[in-house]
Amino acid sequence: MPNDRTPLLTINQHPSPTRRSATFWTLACLYGATAVGLGAFGAHGLKKTVADPARLATFATAAHYQLVHSAALLFAAQSGNPVSGALFTAGMTMFSGSLYALVLDPARFRFLGPVTPVGGLCLIGGWIMLALK
Repeated sequence: MPNDRTPLLTINQHPSPTRRSATFWTLACLYGATAVGLGAFGAHGLKKTVADPARLATFATAAHYQLVHSAALLFAAQSGNPVSGALFTAGMTMFSGSLYALVLDPARFRFLGPVTPVGGLCLIGGWIMLALK
């Protein structure tokens, strides 16, 4: 029963493991769906604006890595491994995101070039953290 010392609003600084896992699960599903959509766009729609086969292959690589690591993020969420989940999420965002941007407009997004290997390191770290769990 509440009394005058009971706080009206409680703030939980750390989300529960279940809530964190649900967030990673949702992110993995969204990243997986986007990977399929972007992969289809790269295979069909992008050829109309990008003629360079190397750039098209880079776009396909970004979609492939995003899809594979979406599945890894699902596994991290299911196993309750928040560190690997965070690393996979950051890695997909930086690695695939920077590659997508660099393929679509290389001059405008040239500054993202150094972000790609950092994203790759995050993806590697996610796998290592899965192994250590």
